[in-house]
Amino acid sequence: MAILINTKEKISDHWTLIQSASGPEVFSALRGRNALLPLALFLSDEEEAASQFSAIGVWLDSHQNLDKLENRLDSLPIIALNFPVFSDGRPYSLARRLRRDLGYTGEIRAIGDVLRDQLCFLKSCGFNSFALRSDQEPEDCLKAFSDFSTSYTSTAVNDIPLFRRRG
Repeated sequence: MAILINTKEKISDHWTLIQSASGPEVFSALRGRNALLPLALFLSDEEEAASQFSAIGVWLDSHQNLDKLENRLDSLPIIALNFPVFSDGRPYSLARRLRRDLGYTGEIRAIGDVLRDQLCFLKSCGFNSFALRSDQEPEDCLKAFSDFSTSYTSTAVNDIPLFRRRG
């Protein structure tokens, strides 16, 4: 089980991550919970899912895009982006697009192969919660957010690069 942190502390996870499911039978099995559904399952029967769960979020694999979610962002309190391997950087771009281009203000969670070395940059791309890989120490990972005092470039969190902030 992954340990969940935000940029300040270890936090409780109120979401059930559904890795895969063949169909809506999972809806009745997890009735009343907050569910993070794979994109395909969410799109297959959004109305049925809404009637079964307390709240619904969606998770995307790194090869998937946001096109089918753009008109639904206001109804999603959380979007999780999966890092299948440490070296796959596509979720960074998805998070940045969610924050900067689409104006998403909900929780963006990093899931999958999430390591301490990624955390500071993940935050600058717009992630605000992180499901750490099970071998990561949460106390050490929380220190990652103070590894750098500022960013030289513009980020999803701060549009103004450092050279424009100096005055």
